[in-house]
Amino acid sequence: MSSSPAKFIVLLGLGLAGIFLAIRRRRKEIKEDFGAFVERFQLLPPPQPEPPEAPHPLTGLTFAIKEIFDVEGYVTGFGNPDWQRTHEPAVQTAPAVSLLVRGGATCVGTTVMDEMAYCINGENKHYGTPTNPAAPSRIPGGSSSGSAVAVAAELVDFSLGTDTGGSVRVPAAFCGILGFRPSHGSVSTFGVVPMAQSLDTVGWFARDPEILLRVGHILLQLPFMEFRPPRRIIIADDCFQLTNIPRDQTVSVVIRSTEKLIGGQVLNNISLGKYIASTVPSLKYFQNEEESTNGEDVISSLKALCDARSLLQRYEFKKNHEDWVNQVKPNLGPGISGRVRLALETNTDDENIALFTRVRDEARKALNALLEDDGILVIPTTPGPPPKLNMKEKTLEDFRYRAFTLLSIAGMSGCCQASLPVGQHDKSPLGVSFIARHGGDGFLLDTVRAIYPTLQEKLKTAAA
Repeated sequence: MSSSPAKFIVLLGLGLAGIFLAIRRRRKEIKEDFGAFVERFQLLPPPQPEPPEAPHPLTGLTFAIKEIFDVEGYVTGFGNPDWQRTHEPAVQTAPAVSLLVRGGATCVGTTVMDEMAYCINGENKHYGTPTNPAAPSRIPGGSSSGSAVAVAAELVDFSLGTDTGGSVRVPAAFCGILGFRPSHGSVSTFGVVPMAQSLDTVGWFARDPEILLRVGHILLQLPFMEFRPPRRIIIADDCFQLTNIPRDQTVSVVIRSTEKLIGGQVLNNISLGKYIASTVPSLKYFQNEEESTNGEDVISSLKALCDARSLLQRYEFKKNHEDWVNQVKPNLGPGISGRVRLALETNTDDENIALFTRVRDEARKALNALLEDDGILVIPTTPGPPPKLNMKEKTLEDFRYRAFTLLSIAGMSGCCQASLPVGQHDKSPLGVSFIARHGGDGFLLDTVRAIYPTLQEKLKTAAA
């Protein structure tokens, strides 16, 4: 009997030593990979074709994928240990991932994400918050946080994320890299855990616009064509009123770059809120009557678009995940749990669903009519640089609402959007976005590749 306590103490000591060793190992891993990865593995591309066949277009490139994509033999974690615990390994790899591997790229693992893709902060209470390489004291943005960080830290050449409400565009802006949300429905979401199918897209990150384009050609199955420069660059002046960034750090850089590359004759300005108000009539049901008649609030229609998107997202999230949440009662972070609870409390009837659909269809028609085949709309990606780590939800509310007001333009219209880095403010990255019509993905990717070097040149000149 006397040996039992001693044995217990030895085992306890070994257990504690093991725990400390595991913590130390995890800290080392976080330091080495910026906390971007959940799991490391390799999906290798097929052998190169025999000459004279051309080599695979993505040969030599590495990529990572958000923990929302199925990989055969692995459990898709969806950012939450309880989700991983209650689901089986995938029987098939998501087509978006398989396309890239067949295109010659090597997948090296899955990355950290916000739980259930329901946040744009990039913070995860279970797996830690990936460190923003461009601003370590600030959030990386989410929900595709690890994928953005892996690219920004030069751990991979590109990465896959998903974007429902802004989960590629926001972390791209916050980490100072390129991010692309394609036209809704243009890239297969099969094998991707759904968030809200009417808004879900598969997006990607890169540091190099050429790689951004090459990945797009694989995922979108685009033919290579001669660059066709935009005939109109339309700056949404009212959208820039939602930011606290001096105009010369965003708009002026785009203007100077456009003038050098294409010529000033293509530049136009618009009050997008007024345009949306006149072309999306169903928004009146989501609009505050006092705001809609107040000429000073030129963005009330954009706010209404944001509110419609939020309600649609809650409805579809509830439809997808209510049963699992009620049965498992998962351990969720404070911000996530509040949003999930709000979604589950949402009651939406068939009439409202029809209204959401009308708003979405009208918004797409309106943006397509504005941009046609040769126009680019310019807006801020986010209202400002990334907020600091561990800020209270209450403090972030205004920033989040302004962010979603901007993000809902492409979100509800289904148009494609690219976020481009435009230097720094307060020692933190800034992003500006180009939007093209639904289906104009190739045109937008070509435009980004063409203007990006000039944009960076003008940024260096401005900073000198």
